[in-house]
Amino acid sequence: MKKENLYEPFTVSFETLDEYPDVGDRHNFFELVYILSGTGRQCINKNIFEYDAGHMFLLTPEDCHNFTIETKTKFFFLRFNDIYLKNSSLQNENIQRLEYILQNANHQPGCILKNDADKCLVKVMVEAICREHQDKDVYNQELIQQLVNTLIIIVARNIAKYLPEQVNVGTEAKAMDILQYIQTNIYYPEKIKAESISDYFGISNTYLGRYFKKHADETMQQYISNYKTKLIEHRLQFSDKRINEIAYEFGFTDESHFNKFFRKQKGYSPSEFRKTIRLSA
Repeated sequence: MKKENLYEPFTVSFETLDEYPDVGDRHNFFELVYILSGTGRQCINKNIFEYDAGHMFLLTPEDCHNFTIETKTKFFFLRFNDIYLKNSSLQNENIQRLEYILQNANHQPGCILKNDADKCLVKVMVEAICREHQDKDVYNQELIQQLVNTLIIIVARNIAKYLPEQVNVGTEAKAMDILQYIQTNIYYPEKIKAESISDYFGISNTYLGRYFKKHADETMQQYISNYKTKLIEHRLQFSDKRINEIAYEFGFTDESHFNKFFRKQKGYSPSEFRKTIRLSA
């Protein structure tokens, strides 16, 4: 499968299309897509949503996506990567939180703008970027970057309202660090043991448990199990990997242990889940 790459911190473009080009199903950057006019369908991770003017979509790295155009559509594309987040004028203390929110967006079809006031604001800002992009007046690049920063923050605010309950924009930086550490090392069972996490963050095992429960509203083991299950479900639904390959990927000692874990979480075996989800697709 082709993968699209981004070689600049961010790019903006406006395209009017009758047919969406096949430029690679997956990419290694974030992409905001705003519909200025036209109708059609968005497909992301094999889920479908009918789009219209005023809809905005966030595509995160590794999402499988495409658009089927029904009536001629004018798109606004904003593509950016982690380098842009770290080197833009965004507040340093907010960058890690912003990355986490964007990475943990609900990867489902649909407009990400849930706030009506934000929908109006985004429309005005996209139109302003369009003017600056076309006119190329003095300081236009600086103005575009400020508008891009604001767009990203507005998107993050809308996403944050619909993140799982254990994560919100008020979560402390240390708790965010622990959540990110767990997600990064979810494939390595030894690294996500309580003792390993305690050692990594230099805090006692007892305090770690209390601290995590306070900020995540569930125990650390519950969070790890739930997050791992979510990833496994995605593998079973969207990949052709065999059950034993998925078990190995997530560090299970054998397929039997993997089946036992998944059945405890979901009430049925991985193969039963895969069969059911594919029959209903």
